[in-house]
Amino acid sequence: MTDTLTPVLTADWGTDRAWTLDAYRSAGGYQALDKALKMQPAEVVEMVKESGLRGRGGAGFPTGMKWSFIPQDNPKPKYLVVNADESEPGTCKDIPFMMATPHTLIEGVIIAAHAINAKQAFIYVRGEVLHVIRRLRAACREAYEAGYLGRDILGSGVDVDLVIHAGAGAYICGEETALLDSLEGRRGQPRLRPPFPAVEGLYASPTVINNVESIASVPSIIRGGHEWFASMGTEKSKGYVIYSLSGHVKKPGQYEAPLGITLRTLIELGGGMREGSELKFWTPGGSSTPLLTAEHLDMPLDYESVGAAGSMLGTRALQVFDQTTSVVRCVLRWTEFYKHESCGKCTPCREGTWWLVQTLQRLDGGQGREGDIELLLDLCDNILGRSFCALGDGATSPITSAIQHFRDEFEAGMHTPSRELFPPAASTLFAQEVTA
Repeated sequence: MTDTLTPVLTADWGTDRAWTLDAYRSAGGYQALDKALKMQPAEVVEMVKESGLRGRGGAGFPTGMKWSFIPQDNPKPKYLVVNADESEPGTCKDIPFMMATPHTLIEGVIIAAHAINAKQAFIYVRGEVLHVIRRLRAACREAYEAGYLGRDILGSGVDVDLVIHAGAGAYICGEETALLDSLEGRRGQPRLRPPFPAVEGLYASPTVINNVESIASVPSIIRGGHEWFASMGTEKSKGYVIYSLSGHVKKPGQYEAPLGITLRTLIELGGGMREGSELKFWTPGGSSTPLLTAEHLDMPLDYESVGAAGSMLGTRALQVFDQTTSVVRCVLRWTEFYKHESCGKCTPCREGTWWLVQTLQRLDGGQGREGDIELLLDLCDNILGRSFCALGDGATSPITSAIQHFRDEFEAGMHTPSRELFPPAASTLFAQEVTA
Protein backbone atom coordinates (compact mmCIF):
# COMPACT_ATOMS: atom_id res chain seq x y z
CA MET A 1 0.00 0.00 0.00
CA THR A 2 2.86 2.39 0.74
CA ASP A 3 3.83 2.21 -2.94
CA THR A 4 1.05 4.70 -3.61
CA LEU A 5 2.92 7.37 -1.66
CA THR A 6 5.35 9.65 -3.49
CA PRO A 7 7.52 11.34 -0.85
CA VAL A 8 9.21 14.31 -2.48
CA LEU A 9 8.41 17.35 -0.34
CA THR A 10 8.15 15.11 2.73
CA ALA A 11 11.05 12.80 1.84
CA ASP A 12 13.44 14.29 4.41
CA TRP A 13 11.01 14.97 7.23
CA GLY A 14 12.54 12.15 9.27
CA THR A 15 16.15 13.20 8.66
CA ASP A 16 18.09 14.37 11.69
CA ARG A 17 17.98 18.18 11.86
CA ALA A 18 16.40 18.28 8.39
CA TRP A 19 15.80 22.03 8.72
CA THR A 20 19.50 22.90 8.64
CA LEU A 21 21.42 23.91 5.53
CA ASP A 22 23.92 21.05 5.89
CA ALA A 23 21.17 18.42 6.00
CA TYR A 24 19.38 19.99 3.06
CA ARG A 25 22.52 20.15 0.90
CA SER A 26 23.42 16.55 1.74
CA ALA A 27 20.05 15.55 0.23
CA GLY A 28 20.73 17.47 -2.99
CA GLY A 29 19.45 20.82 -1.85
CA TYR A 30 20.19 23.92 -3.96
CA GLN A 31 21.26 21.82 -6.96
CA ALA A 32 18.05 22.91 -8.70
CA LEU A 33 18.92 26.56 -8.00
CA ASP A 34 22.33 26.13 -9.62
CA LYS A 35 20.63 24.63 -12.68
CA ALA A 36 17.89 27.30 -12.83
CA LEU A 37 20.35 30.20 -12.63
CA LYS A 38 21.98 28.94 -15.83
CA MET A 39 18.60 29.12 -17.57
CA GLN A 40 16.87 32.20 -18.93
CA PRO A 41 13.87 33.35 -16.84
CA ALA A 42 11.49 32.55 -19.70
CA GLU A 43 12.90 29.01 -19.85
CA VAL A 44 12.14 28.47 -16.16
CA VAL A 45 8.58 29.74 -16.67
CA GLU A 46 8.12 27.45 -19.65
CA MET A 47 9.39 24.42 -17.72
CA VAL A 48 6.92 25.06 -14.91
CA LYS A 49 4.16 25.50 -17.49
CA GLU A 50 5.05 22.22 -19.17
CA SER A 51 5.04 20.40 -15.84
CA GLY A 52 1.36 21.16 -15.34
CA LEU A 53 1.93 22.46 -11.80
CA ARG A 54 -1.26 24.04 -10.48
CA GLY A 55 -1.59 26.26 -7.42
CA ARG A 56 -1.61 24.23 -4.22
CA GLY A 57 -3.38 26.88 -2.14
CA GLY A 58 -6.95 26.11 -3.17
CA ALA A 59 -7.98 27.41 -6.58
CA GLY A 60 -5.64 25.21 -8.62
CA PHE A 61 -4.69 27.90 -11.15
CA PRO A 62 -1.72 26.93 -13.38
CA THR A 63 1.41 28.27 -11.69
CA GLY A 64 3.49 28.85 -14.81
CA MET A 65 0.64 30.72 -16.46
CA LYS A 66 0.33 32.98 -13.41
CA TRP A 67 4.04 33.78 -13.67
CA SER A 68 3.70 34.59 -17.36
CA PHE A 69 1.08 37.26 -16.60
CA ILE A 70 3.78 39.52 -15.13
CA PRO A 71 4.33 42.34 -17.68
CA GLN A 72 8.09 42.33 -18.15
CA ASP A 73 7.97 45.64 -20.03
CA ASN A 74 6.65 47.38 -16.89
CA PRO A 75 9.49 49.55 -15.49
CA LYS A 76 8.32 49.05 -11.89
CA PRO A 77 9.96 46.44 -9.64
CA LYS A 78 8.54 42.91 -9.70
CA TYR A 79 7.70 41.17 -6.44
CA LEU A 80 7.18 37.57 -5.35
CA VAL A 81 4.98 36.94 -2.31
CA VAL A 82 4.52 33.52 -0.71
CA ASN A 83 1.22 33.08 1.09
CA ALA A 84 2.06 31.16 4.28
CA ASP A 85 -0.94 32.47 6.23
CA GLU A 86 -2.38 28.98 6.71
CA SER A 87 -5.24 29.26 9.19
CA GLU A 88 -8.42 27.60 7.92
CA PRO A 89 -9.86 24.92 10.23
CA GLY A 90 -8.49 21.54 9.19
CA THR A 91 -5.77 22.90 6.91
CA CYS A 92 -2.38 21.94 8.30
CA LYS A 93 0.15 21.11 5.57
CA ASP A 94 2.27 24.25 5.19
CA ILE A 95 3.22 24.73 8.84
CA PRO A 96 4.74 21.26 9.36
CA PHE A 97 6.44 21.55 5.96
CA MET A 98 8.09 24.87 6.84
CA MET A 99 9.18 23.46 10.21
CA ALA A 100 10.70 20.35 8.64
CA THR A 101 12.48 21.63 5.52
CA PRO A 102 12.38 25.43 5.24
CA HIS A 103 15.25 25.46 2.74
CA THR A 104 13.07 23.69 0.16
CA LEU A 105 10.74 26.69 0.25
CA ILE A 106 13.62 29.19 0.17
CA GLU A 107 15.20 27.47 -2.83
CA GLY A 108 11.83 27.58 -4.58
CA VAL A 109 11.48 31.28 -3.76
CA ILE A 110 14.84 32.12 -5.34
CA ILE A 111 14.07 30.13 -8.51
CA ALA A 112 10.59 31.67 -8.82
CA ALA A 113 11.97 35.17 -8.25
CA HIS A 114 14.54 34.57 -10.98
CA ALA A 115 11.77 33.34 -13.32
CA ILE A 116 9.73 36.54 -12.99
CA ASN A 117 12.75 38.89 -12.69
CA ALA A 118 11.92 39.85 -9.11
CA LYS A 119 14.72 41.10 -6.90
CA GLN A 120 12.59 41.18 -3.75
CA ALA A 121 10.53 38.33 -2.27
CA PHE A 122 8.41 37.98 0.85
CA ILE A 123 7.10 35.01 2.82
CA TYR A 124 4.00 36.13 4.73
CA VAL A 125 3.57 33.84 7.76
CA ARG A 126 0.68 33.70 10.20
CA GLY A 127 1.79 35.59 13.29
CA GLU A 128 0.72 32.98 15.88
CA VAL A 129 3.16 30.35 14.61
CA LEU A 130 6.22 31.96 16.13
CA HIS A 131 8.21 28.71 16.04
CA VAL A 132 7.78 28.58 12.23
CA ILE A 133 8.78 32.23 11.84
CA ARG A 134 11.95 31.65 13.86
CA ARG A 135 12.85 28.56 11.84
CA LEU A 136 12.30 30.33 8.52
CA ARG A 137 14.40 33.29 9.61
CA ALA A 138 17.21 31.00 10.74
CA ALA A 139 17.13 29.20 7.38
CA CYS A 140 17.02 32.53 5.56
CA ARG A 141 20.11 33.66 7.48
CA GLU A 142 21.92 30.43 6.53
CA ALA A 143 21.01 30.98 2.86
CA TYR A 144 22.40 34.52 2.93
CA GLU A 145 25.63 33.36 4.56
CA ALA A 146 26.04 30.61 1.95
CA GLY A 147 25.53 33.02 -0.94
CA TYR A 148 22.13 31.68 -2.04
CA LEU A 149 20.43 34.99 -1.25
CA GLY A 150 21.61 38.54 -1.74
CA ARG A 151 23.73 39.98 -4.55
CA ASP A 152 25.18 38.01 -7.48
CA ILE A 153 23.86 34.62 -6.32
CA LEU A 154 26.41 31.89 -7.12
CA GLY A 155 28.14 34.29 -9.53
CA SER A 156 25.09 34.39 -11.80
CA GLY A 157 24.48 38.11 -11.64
CA VAL A 158 21.01 37.44 -10.18
CA ASP A 159 20.02 39.41 -7.08
CA VAL A 160 17.25 38.24 -4.72
CA ASP A 161 16.46 39.48 -1.23
CA LEU A 162 13.98 37.67 1.01
CA VAL A 163 11.95 38.99 3.95
CA ILE A 164 10.12 36.68 6.39
CA HIS A 165 7.10 38.77 7.41
CA ALA A 166 4.95 37.90 10.43
CA GLY A 167 1.28 38.71 10.03
CA ALA A 168 -0.98 39.77 12.88
CA GLY A 169 -3.19 36.68 12.93
CA ALA A 170 -6.16 37.34 10.66
CA TYR A 171 -7.69 34.62 8.50
CA ILE A 172 -8.72 37.25 5.95
CA CYS A 173 -5.03 37.84 5.17
CA GLY A 174 -4.97 34.46 3.49
CA GLU A 175 -6.91 36.21 0.71
CA GLU A 176 -4.17 37.43 -1.59
CA THR A 177 -5.12 41.11 -1.90
CA ALA A 178 -5.83 41.44 1.84
CA LEU A 179 -2.40 39.91 2.37
CA LEU A 180 -0.86 42.62 0.18
CA ASP A 181 -2.58 45.38 2.16
CA SER A 182 -1.33 43.84 5.40
CA LEU A 183 2.18 43.54 3.97
CA GLU A 184 2.07 47.24 3.12
CA GLY A 185 1.19 48.06 6.74
CA ARG A 186 -2.52 48.63 6.30
CA ARG A 187 -5.51 46.80 7.72
CA GLY A 188 -5.91 43.49 5.90
CA GLN A 189 -8.98 43.83 3.70
CA PRO A 190 -9.62 42.54 0.16
CA ARG A 191 -9.08 44.89 -2.76
CA LEU A 192 -11.43 45.52 -5.62
CA ARG A 193 -10.25 43.75 -8.79
CA PRO A 194 -9.26 44.64 -11.47
CA PRO A 195 -6.48 45.68 -11.36
CA PHE A 196 -5.14 42.23 -10.54
CA PRO A 197 -1.93 41.71 -8.54
CA ALA A 198 0.01 40.68 -11.67
CA VAL A 199 -0.46 44.27 -12.92
CA GLU A 200 -0.78 46.27 -9.70
CA GLY A 201 0.01 44.23 -6.62
CA LEU A 202 2.43 45.01 -3.81
CA TYR A 203 3.27 48.73 -3.81
CA ALA A 204 1.19 49.03 -7.03
CA SER A 205 3.80 46.94 -8.85
CA PRO A 206 3.57 43.61 -10.73
CA THR A 207 3.33 40.83 -8.16
CA VAL A 208 3.07 37.04 -8.12
CA ILE A 209 1.40 35.47 -5.07
CA ASN A 210 1.77 31.72 -4.60
CA ASN A 211 1.05 29.20 -1.86
CA VAL A 212 3.92 27.59 0.10
CA GLU A 213 3.46 24.16 -1.48
CA SER A 214 3.30 25.62 -5.00
CA ILE A 215 6.68 27.35 -4.64
CA ALA A 216 8.23 24.43 -2.74
CA SER A 217 7.37 22.09 -5.64
CA VAL A 218 9.45 24.13 -8.11
CA PRO A 219 12.96 22.84 -7.17
CA SER A 220 11.92 19.24 -7.78
CA ILE A 221 10.53 20.19 -11.21
CA ILE A 222 13.80 21.86 -12.18
CA ARG A 223 15.82 18.98 -10.80
CA GLY A 224 13.71 16.09 -12.11
CA GLY A 225 12.33 17.68 -15.26
CA HIS A 226 8.80 18.57 -16.27
CA GLU A 227 8.17 15.14 -17.81
CA TRP A 228 8.96 13.43 -14.50
CA PHE A 229 6.59 15.71 -12.60
CA ALA A 230 3.82 15.39 -15.20
CA SER A 231 4.12 11.58 -15.13
CA MET A 232 2.35 11.62 -11.75
CA GLY A 233 -1.26 12.54 -11.13
CA THR A 234 -4.00 12.65 -13.74
CA GLU A 235 -4.28 14.12 -17.22
CA LYS A 236 -5.32 17.59 -16.05
CA SER A 237 -4.19 17.46 -12.41
CA LYS A 238 -0.51 16.61 -12.53
CA GLY A 239 2.10 15.95 -9.90
CA TYR A 240 2.17 15.05 -6.21
CA VAL A 241 0.54 16.90 -3.32
CA ILE A 242 0.34 16.72 0.45
CA TYR A 243 -2.99 15.44 1.76
CA SER A 244 -3.78 16.37 5.38
CA LEU A 245 -5.81 13.51 6.86
CA SER A 246 -7.48 14.23 10.20
CA GLY A 247 -10.51 13.25 12.24
CA HIS A 248 -11.78 9.78 13.14
CA VAL A 249 -8.92 7.81 11.57
CA LYS A 250 -6.33 5.75 13.41
CA LYS A 251 -3.27 7.54 12.03
CA PRO A 252 -4.00 11.16 11.11
CA GLY A 253 -1.17 13.03 9.43
CA GLN A 254 0.35 14.27 6.20
CA TYR A 255 0.32 11.86 3.27
CA GLU A 256 2.13 12.86 0.08
CA ALA A 257 0.66 11.14 -2.96
CA PRO A 258 -0.16 11.81 -6.62
CA LEU A 259 -3.28 13.76 -7.48
CA GLY A 260 -6.09 11.34 -8.25
CA ILE A 261 -5.69 9.05 -5.22
CA THR A 262 -8.99 8.22 -3.48
CA LEU A 263 -10.08 8.90 0.09
CA ARG A 264 -10.58 5.17 0.56
CA THR A 265 -6.90 4.57 -0.18
CA LEU A 266 -5.80 7.44 2.07
CA ILE A 267 -7.91 6.12 4.95
CA GLU A 268 -6.30 2.69 4.44
CA LEU A 269 -2.89 4.35 4.56
CA GLY A 270 -4.03 6.03 7.77
CA GLY A 271 -4.76 2.68 9.39
CA GLY A 272 -8.48 2.79 8.67
CA MET A 273 -11.27 4.41 10.65
CA ARG A 274 -11.12 4.30 14.45
CA GLU A 275 -12.62 1.22 16.08
CA GLY A 276 -16.40 1.47 15.92
CA SER A 277 -16.30 4.36 13.44
CA GLU A 278 -18.14 4.50 10.14
CA LEU A 279 -17.57 7.34 7.70
CA LYS A 280 -20.42 9.84 7.79
CA PHE A 281 -19.11 12.95 6.02
CA TRP A 282 -15.81 14.57 5.10
CA THR A 283 -14.28 17.72 3.64
CA PRO A 284 -12.07 17.40 0.56
CA GLY A 285 -10.35 20.77 0.90
CA GLY A 286 -10.88 22.27 4.32
CA SER A 287 -13.91 23.64 6.14
CA SER A 288 -14.75 26.13 3.37
CA THR A 289 -15.47 23.40 0.81
CA PRO A 290 -18.82 21.61 0.39
CA LEU A 291 -19.14 18.40 2.41
CA LEU A 292 -19.05 14.99 0.77
CA THR A 293 -20.27 11.62 2.06
CA ALA A 294 -19.33 7.94 1.97
CA GLU A 295 -20.68 7.65 -1.57
CA HIS A 296 -17.65 9.68 -2.70
CA LEU A 297 -15.05 7.36 -1.13
CA ASP A 298 -13.76 6.12 -4.48
CA MET A 299 -13.77 9.47 -6.26
CA PRO A 300 -10.34 10.52 -7.58
CA LEU A 301 -9.03 13.40 -5.52
CA ASP A 302 -8.15 15.75 -8.36
CA TYR A 303 -9.48 19.18 -9.31
CA GLU A 304 -11.84 17.95 -12.04
CA SER A 305 -13.41 14.98 -10.22
CA VAL A 306 -14.00 16.83 -6.96
CA GLY A 307 -15.44 19.78 -8.88
CA ALA A 308 -17.79 17.48 -10.78
CA ALA A 309 -19.01 16.11 -7.42
CA GLY A 310 -20.00 19.63 -6.39
CA SER A 311 -17.09 20.44 -4.09
CA MET A 312 -13.52 21.76 -4.31
CA LEU A 313 -10.17 20.07 -3.77
CA GLY A 314 -8.96 23.26 -2.06
CA THR A 315 -6.05 22.70 0.29
CA ARG A 316 -6.67 18.93 0.43
CA ALA A 317 -7.50 19.11 4.14
CA LEU A 318 -9.40 15.84 4.46
CA GLN A 319 -11.37 16.03 7.71
CA VAL A 320 -13.11 12.71 8.32
CA PHE A 321 -16.14 12.48 10.63
CA ASP A 322 -17.95 9.37 11.84
CA GLN A 323 -21.54 8.57 12.83
CA THR A 324 -21.13 10.05 16.32
CA THR A 325 -20.69 13.57 14.92
CA SER A 326 -23.52 16.08 14.72
CA VAL A 327 -23.30 17.75 11.33
CA VAL A 328 -25.30 20.72 12.70
CA ARG A 329 -22.85 21.31 15.54
CA CYS A 330 -19.85 20.80 13.27
CA VAL A 331 -21.12 23.34 10.74
CA LEU A 332 -21.97 25.74 13.58
CA ARG A 333 -18.39 25.63 14.88
CA TRP A 334 -17.00 26.40 11.44
CA THR A 335 -19.50 29.22 10.90
CA GLU A 336 -18.56 30.78 14.25
CA PHE A 337 -14.99 30.87 12.96
CA TYR A 338 -15.99 32.62 9.71
CA LYS A 339 -18.15 35.11 11.60
CA HIS A 340 -15.25 35.94 13.91
CA GLU A 341 -12.75 36.25 11.04
CA SER A 342 -14.92 38.37 8.74
CA CYS A 343 -13.06 41.61 8.09
CA GLY A 344 -16.34 43.53 7.99
CA LYS A 345 -15.67 45.30 4.71
CA CYS A 346 -18.77 44.03 2.90
CA THR A 347 -22.31 43.74 4.20
CA PRO A 348 -23.22 40.24 2.94
CA CYS A 349 -20.36 38.58 4.82
CA ARG A 350 -20.32 40.86 7.87
CA GLU A 351 -24.08 40.63 8.53
CA GLY A 352 -24.76 37.29 6.88
CA THR A 353 -22.31 35.24 8.93
CA TRP A 354 -23.76 36.75 12.12
CA TRP A 355 -27.27 35.67 11.18
CA LEU A 356 -26.06 32.24 10.10
CA VAL A 357 -24.57 31.68 13.56
CA GLN A 358 -27.76 32.80 15.32
CA THR A 359 -29.89 30.41 13.28
CA LEU A 360 -27.51 27.47 13.61
CA GLN A 361 -27.27 28.00 17.38
CA ARG A 362 -31.04 27.64 17.65
CA LEU A 363 -31.01 24.42 15.65
CA ASP A 364 -28.05 23.06 17.61
CA GLY A 365 -29.90 23.76 20.86
CA GLY A 366 -33.12 22.10 19.71
CA GLN A 367 -34.92 25.44 19.61
CA GLY A 368 -35.26 25.82 15.86
CA ARG A 369 -38.15 27.81 14.46
CA GLU A 370 -40.38 26.99 11.55
CA GLY A 371 -38.63 28.15 8.39
CA ASP A 372 -35.10 28.19 9.87
CA ILE A 373 -33.76 25.79 7.24
CA GLU A 374 -35.16 27.95 4.46
CA LEU A 375 -33.74 30.99 6.25
CA LEU A 376 -30.27 29.40 6.24
CA LEU A 377 -30.51 28.65 2.53
CA ASP A 378 -31.76 32.17 1.80
CA LEU A 379 -28.93 33.74 3.81
CA CYS A 380 -26.38 31.58 2.00
CA ASP A 381 -27.87 32.56 -1.35
CA ASN A 382 -27.52 36.24 -0.46
CA ILE A 383 -23.87 35.81 0.57
CA LEU A 384 -22.68 33.50 -2.22
CA GLY A 385 -21.23 35.49 -5.09
CA ARG A 386 -22.14 38.80 -3.46
CA SER A 387 -19.32 39.21 -0.94
CA PHE A 388 -16.07 41.01 -1.63
CA CYS A 389 -13.88 37.93 -1.45
CA ALA A 390 -14.09 34.15 -1.15
CA LEU A 391 -14.44 34.15 2.66
CA GLY A 392 -18.15 34.77 2.35
CA ASP A 393 -18.57 32.03 -0.24
CA GLY A 394 -16.55 29.62 1.90
CA ALA A 395 -18.79 30.26 4.89
CA THR A 396 -21.85 29.14 2.96
CA SER A 397 -20.42 25.97 1.38
CA PRO A 398 -20.54 23.64 4.40
CA ILE A 399 -24.04 24.83 5.34
CA THR A 400 -25.73 24.32 1.97
CA SER A 401 -24.01 20.97 1.42
CA ALA A 402 -24.84 19.77 4.94
CA ILE A 403 -28.53 20.59 4.40
CA GLN A 404 -28.39 18.80 1.06
CA HIS A 405 -27.00 15.59 2.56
CA PHE A 406 -28.36 15.70 6.13
CA ARG A 407 -31.56 17.75 6.08
CA ASP A 408 -33.15 15.41 8.62
CA GLU A 409 -30.63 16.49 11.28
CA PHE A 410 -31.52 20.12 10.73
CA GLU A 411 -35.22 19.26 10.96
CA ALA A 412 -34.54 17.39 14.22
CA GLY A 413 -33.03 20.63 15.55
CA MET A 414 -36.56 22.04 15.69
CA HIS A 415 -37.20 20.03 18.88
CA THR A 416 -34.09 18.05 19.96
CA PRO A 417 -30.66 19.44 20.91
CA SER A 418 -27.61 18.06 19.11
CA ARG A 419 -26.11 16.95 22.43
CA GLU A 420 -29.03 14.54 22.90
CA LEU A 421 -28.97 13.21 19.35
CA PHE A 422 -25.18 12.85 19.42
CA PRO A 423 -24.02 12.63 23.06
CA PRO A 424 -20.27 13.19 23.47
CA ALA A 425 -20.02 9.95 25.47
CA ALA A 426 -20.95 8.02 22.32
CA SER A 427 -18.01 9.39 20.39
CA THR A 428 -15.33 6.82 19.58
CA LEU A 429 -12.80 9.56 20.29
CA PHE A 430 -13.93 9.89 23.90
CA ALA A 431 -14.54 6.16 24.30
CA GLN A 432 -10.93 5.40 23.42
CA GLU A 433 -9.70 7.95 25.95
CA VAL A 434 -11.82 6.36 28.67
CA THR A 435 -10.58 2.83 27.97
CA ALA A 436 -6.95 3.84 27.45
